[in-house]
Amino acid sequence: MKQIEISRATMGRIPIYLKYLKDTDLCTENISATALAKGLGLGEVQVRKDLGAVSGAGRPKTGYNVSELINVLENFLGRNENSSVVIVGAGKLGRALLDYSGFQEYGLDIMAAFDAAVSEPEKSNLGKPIYSMDALDSFCKENNIRIGVIAVPAHSAQEICDRFIRNGIRAIWCFAPCVLSVPPEIPVQYENMALSLAYLNKKI
Repeated sequence: MKQIEISRATMGRIPIYLKYLKDTDLCTENISATALAKGLGLGEVQVRKDLGAVSGAGRPKTGYNVSELINVLENFLGRNENSSVVIVGAGKLGRALLDYSGFQEYGLDIMAAFDAAVSEPEKSNLGKPIYSMDALDSFCKENNIRIGVIAVPAHSAQEICDRFIRNGIRAIWCFAPCVLSVPPEIPVQYENMALSLAYLNKKI
């Protein structure tokens, strides 16, 4: 599937459009951007821009075919080709991420977590596996893991990053407050929760 560059804000609205379309009356064959915007309380220009980035423009006068648009949005989110993900760091944050069901909306399958403090396999609250670090390499290769999540302290993050890359992981989501050294073809998404909270503090 061709990757389309869109903003994070647009990406966040795609599941909202998808849910609305799936809840639409089965007799509704077509829907306009105007009707979609009104139903969701969004701006019409924003809806046209979002859908245009993913599926192109709607048809004049008829808008979008509902079933076709649902299929396009599901394909864009990757629901038909889930990306497998692992987490290293099974503390409170890592376990919360492991059990969060919202990732499925974006075609992401969080398969397992790994932690240096784990010696025997454990289960999360929802039954997801948590393994020792010794199992990481083989698990990544056997399950074609595409994305790695780093939820360890900053001093251990680069080591985990390097290990991810050696095992064929193609993208990294990093919660450690650091900057990783990675090859140019490996995208990294950083999440600094302290910075986000500090930003909010400046807004009040």
